[in-house]
Amino acid sequence: MSSAQESALPAVIDIKSHSSLLHSSSGGTMGATSKQITTIDFSYFGGAESLDEGRSPRRTEVTRPSAQDDGKSYPGPPQDPSDFLWLMTEEPHRTRRMAIMKAHPEVTKLMGHEPLTKWVVCAVVSLQLTTAYLLRRTDPLSPLFLLCAYVIGGTANHNLFLAIHEITHNLAFKSVKANKALAVFANLPIGIPYSAAFKRYHIEHHKFLGEDGIDTDLPTRLELLCLNNVLGKVFFATFQILFYALRPGFVRTQAFTQWHFINLLTQLVFDYAVVKTWGVRPLIYFLMSSFFAGSLHPLAGHFIAEHYVWDGLQQETYSYYGPLNVLAYNVGYHNEHHDFPSVPWTRLPALRALAPEFYDTIPSHPSWPMVIVNFIRDPEVGIFARVKRKPKSHGKPTEQATPSPDQEK
Repeated sequence: MSSAQESALPAVIDIKSHSSLLHSSSGGTMGATSKQITTIDFSYFGGAESLDEGRSPRRTEVTRPSAQDDGKSYPGPPQDPSDFLWLMTEEPHRTRRMAIMKAHPEVTKLMGHEPLTKWVVCAVVSLQLTTAYLLRRTDPLSPLFLLCAYVIGGTANHNLFLAIHEITHNLAFKSVKANKALAVFANLPIGIPYSAAFKRYHIEHHKFLGEDGIDTDLPTRLELLCLNNVLGKVFFATFQILFYALRPGFVRTQAFTQWHFINLLTQLVFDYAVVKTWGVRPLIYFLMSSFFAGSLHPLAGHFIAEHYVWDGLQQETYSYYGPLNVLAYNVGYHNEHHDFPSVPWTRLPALRALAPEFYDTIPSHPSWPMVIVNFIRDPEVGIFARVKRKPKSHGKPTEQATPSPDQEK
């Protein structure tokens, strides 16, 4: 058989039908074989030498399997690792939002601010201040300091990252200015001012999801070229907080506003007061906590889990419904959040329960920590595994003060 004929073999052969295929090729009837060709076996992709070779285990799961996706087989072939997944379709959240609002008009009752948020923020900021104070005489390289910075500080600061994310959508107070002020306060133990800049970038992430050059959550071409291997993925997962902090400035700069200035000045005054009063070690603790929060930390798995493409799917947003959501403002309910960004964190589980026919039938991640592990070791996912679109518009960054079911706040 020529190489051309070999490459033309059908990619719809189930492993169980291998013996029948051999029988048919030696004179058996093709009818018996065709009846067994029921599932897709992608072991041919990549030049596998046998039908036992194949793809990595499926990484996502489906709460309610359907005819479209049983949660076990692969909906599509592996993605080409040399480029991003470029689509011409509209991002899925607006369409699903409209469908859910038509099927469940009572969903609007879930929208609005959550008074509990400000108290959680105050508690976590107090925890970080107390821990930093208690470590003020501890060597930053000692096991105790490092353990506290990773376990307590990393978890607390990641919680504050996500508090700022929640507040960015104006979901803590009815007043936009009050939300911005709370975000600046939540920023204090992080050590570096970022809440004002994050707000603008994140609103664009929702409004222009996947649009190259606008959505700064997307990896750049340079990242694809330099980090598209195991060592590169280890580096990315370890230092991903730096990528999220530095990438936006290279991709899409912002105009410096009053709130950028307030955020910067407040943080500098706070950092100076901490060093002047307690010494430099508490500030080191804050910065180390922020690094661990965005590095190889269980909660940091959500950075990769949310929008990287898995299992041959063209689904660009994934939810996670596990217990770590308790520490993360339910950000694992990410499809729900993108569909209805005006629903606060405490009501996202209710949103899922209200519309299970929309959410339980699409793939989700069973574990954030394993997302990091699988991202590093799985050749079918990497920096390339992101959906991109050509930008329709280079719209200016905006901030909305009026709640809307179709848009961000």
